[in-house]
Amino acid sequence: MKKICCTLAAMLAIAALSAQTLNVSTGSVTARYPAAQTGKMTYSGGSTLTILDKTYQLSDITGMTTDESSVADNTVNVVYSGTSAQVYVAGNIARYVDVTVSGAHVNIVQSESVDDTVGEITYNLSGASSDGEFYMSGSYKATIELDGLQLTNQTPVSSGAAVHIQNGKRIKVKVVSGTTSTLTDAAGGSQKGCLYIKGHAEFAQKGTLNIVGNVKHGIKTGEYITLKNATVNITKAAGDGINCEQFFQMTSGSISISGVGDDGIQCDIEDSTVGSTGETTDHEDEDSGNIYLEGGTVSVSVTADACKAIKSEGDLTVSGATIVASTSGGGVWDTSKLKTKSASCLSADGNMTISGGTLTLTSTGAGGKGINADGALTVGGGETTIKTSGNAVVASSSGTLSVVTTSSQLDRYDSDYKSSPKGIKVDGAFVVNDGIINVTTTGAGGEGIESKTSITFNGGQTYVSSSDDGINASYNTTTGGSGDLTVNGGYIYCISSGNDAMDSNGNFYVKGGVVYAIGSSGAEKSLDANTEERKQLYISGGTLIAVGDVESGAQISSGTCKYTTSWTKNSWFALYNGGSLAAVFKTPATTSTSGGGGGPWGGGSTQKLIVYTSGTPTLQSGVTVSGGTEICGSTLNIGGTVSGGSSVSLTNYSTSGGGGGGRW
Repeated sequence: MKKICCTLAAMLAIAALSAQTLNVSTGSVTARYPAAQTGKMTYSGGSTLTILDKTYQLSDITGMTTDESSVADNTVNVVYSGTSAQVYVAGNIARYVDVTVSGAHVNIVQSESVDDTVGEITYNLSGASSDGEFYMSGSYKATIELDGLQLTNQTPVSSGAAVHIQNGKRIKVKVVSGTTSTLTDAAGGSQKGCLYIKGHAEFAQKGTLNIVGNVKHGIKTGEYITLKNATVNITKAAGDGINCEQFFQMTSGSISISGVGDDGIQCDIEDSTVGSTGETTDHEDEDSGNIYLEGGTVSVSVTADACKAIKSEGDLTVSGATIVASTSGGGVWDTSKLKTKSASCLSADGNMTISGGTLTLTSTGAGGKGINADGALTVGGGETTIKTSGNAVVASSSGTLSVVTTSSQLDRYDSDYKSSPKGIKVDGAFVVNDGIINVTTTGAGGEGIESKTSITFNGGQTYVSSSDDGINASYNTTTGGSGDLTVNGGYIYCISSGNDAMDSNGNFYVKGGVVYAIGSSGAEKSLDANTEERKQLYISGGTLIAVGDVESGAQISSGTCKYTTSWTKNSWFALYNGGSLAAVFKTPATTSTSGGGGGPWGGGSTQKLIVYTSGTPTLQSGVTVSGGTEICGSTLNIGGTVSGGSSVSLTNYSTSGGGGGGRW
């Protein structure tokens, strides 16, 4: 014992003289004490050594050395190497962490005594192991640094997760800049995620994190997630790619999710009994289930039936991110709600707002949708492009699913027993104030835009090409809306190959903007209002171009409406309001003067090209357009100069269904 004491005293003296560090090792754990901090060491009973209130059994000490390395306070470094791991603990916090190492499986218990006085502890994880894990529990906020870590958990000891933080406080996850870390969880565990954090996680720095989840979610947190700068790639998850509660906020960085068995990103309300707090100031104590996509890039591809690429139990807000989302799964029968469900790229149980960013949404499965919101959708900016190509899915009375190939087959099914593909489907009001929207649906029953309450256009540019109704404002007993469709401003191009271009189950108001609507042949309209329930189409302003009759009995307070049946496809036309250029547009199809068939998709002598302006409309065909900007799928030109062309003979249009008449 005397020899040991003399040796320790000598080592400490050397360390003090040369400003060295004293390293005390117990197996795979080394506490590192700068000489300036060690102070007085206490020996007791000939069997223990105490340094900075950390007491060691001398029999447990496997090595003591000195070196000239520097030590950062409040840090724990875990270095993985094959089937083992070495843990280095800063001496000033050695007494606050209890470390257990079994091979490359590391378990750290952070003392309940850690507080603001002790300060936050940073755990730096590096190296590589094909069978290891990191498990940390505690009750005070902490930082986890993923520093080029390559960690696979094959034989769980503390948890099946690769990294498991059993700490309900704020956990900052630093994906160290310039490094790539890859985490893979155990295939035989019961973990909630490959990376699991009980509390709230704040991802930061400009490194890359790859996740392979074999059991449930890729990343799972018990509270909120924020992400800034970091790149997160989830290439596999049995459940969701990212699953969190309270709220999800992304301000920059990159997320890529594929190979998942359920949703891409899902955020739920934590306390379902109390319910949502709604958005709070600076998100303090927020439990809303909201998703905020404010910047960065998000790429999500999901394949499971009825799954969602991005889903919020609360509201979903896109204000600056670049989002590429796709779904390919079909529909399912919900046995609890007794109704069909289908996949969607963006889904919100609450409201949805798009005020910026670029969104590219693609759904190819049966009944798939681009956007699906139980609440309202407000678009105030950004560019949103949606394509759906799946057919509608229907269910029998017993819940057996099948896919229909024509829209007419849907008429025999109640609403709960069918799910049609739609570009945008919202139960609440749909309002467009600004921004660009492009929607294309090609499958049976594919509607472009539908609201179960009302639709209002105040601005922006909207392009819709659909196989069923292009834009449809309806209502039901649940939403209690008016079913009105109102155009106050903006540019709208809407074409349907199989139904009405723009359909209102309530009143239809055109008060401003430019509306270019093309309905299918037969009884379907370019503009349709619910006259069966004494609703009407009202025109009081703006510019209208329509292929196919508009709703009979339409009312107008000013302006003149005329038509022609002599027009050719893919030809630029100039519409003048008196002497002023009102619109420059391109026709998409032919009439019987240059092709057979019926309607705008093949021609037909009864298919009219109708124009309306607030004054007296005149029309020039075959004009040359110079400059300007082509919008709405290159069907309209704004700001261009026109020249040449031929004058088109126009006939006064009557909404009773024929020529003749004058002002409405």
